[in-house]
Amino acid sequence: MAKKKETLVVASKVKAYIKSKKMMTSSDAIGAISDNVYGMLDAAMARTKANRRSTVKAQDL
Repeated sequence: MAKKKETLVVASKVKAYIKSKKMMTSSDAIGAISDNVYGMLDAAMARTKANRRSTVKAQDL
């Protein structure tokens, strides 16, 4: 069985932000947001490696 990825976002903060914009959060939104963060970080790490660095910088995101 595949190991479930850890959520990388603070659900309560995400929900509060969405609510502050007068919208609601679906039950699967937090997981999808976290998956997007994983993808963004993976791409940033690939860019970092391509530039022969070991430190992810803002410019990699």
